[in-house]
Amino acid sequence: MIKLQQLIGLPVFVMKNGKRMGKVKDAWFDERWRLVGLIMERSGLMSRHAKVVPWNAVMTCGEDAVFIAEADAVQVVRASDILRSFLTGVVRIKDMPVVTVQGVQLGRVSDVYFYPHQGTQIIGYELTDGFVSDLMEGRRWLRAPEDPDAVLLGEDAIIVPAVSEAELEPVAASNSNDRRNVR
Repeated sequence: MIKLQQLIGLPVFVMKNGKRMGKVKDAWFDERWRLVGLIMERSGLMSRHAKVVPWNAVMTCGEDAVFIAEADAVQVVRASDILRSFLTGVVRIKDMPVVTVQGVQLGRVSDVYFYPHQGTQIIGYELTDGFVSDLMEGRRWLRAPEDPDAVLLGEDAIIVPAVSEAELEPVAASNSNDRRNVR
């Protein structure tokens, strides 16, 4: 299992020659919130385009770098085509409220977790109630329901079953070794 924010900021290198292709700025998701690719810096300061690496082109994600097989795996896409992302898309999952079908807000998304080898679907959410609450009570973890139809990943909120409130767990303290050999 990997936390998405552990990838943000890592350099992207080509495995066969060590050429640096850029740095991970965000993650791109499809309409079912499955990971499509990694977004790198934009092509220019005011550019309407972004450099992306399709997720299937990523060979490995280590503690300090992401590796791809070939330089031509990096693609340039219109920024407007990136509809769903973690930080920068039209619809952003970061800070999105998670609400039960009974109208109880469980928190806001701080991070997402996924298994890199199993369809890259989001498997859980790290939730926050804000800085002070994080310090006093800590963040909480909510496993995504196994039935993808049981959760609505909307434009402005994530709607989860009522039972989700009882399934919240405290987040274990973060460890710098958590992101080693994740792919």
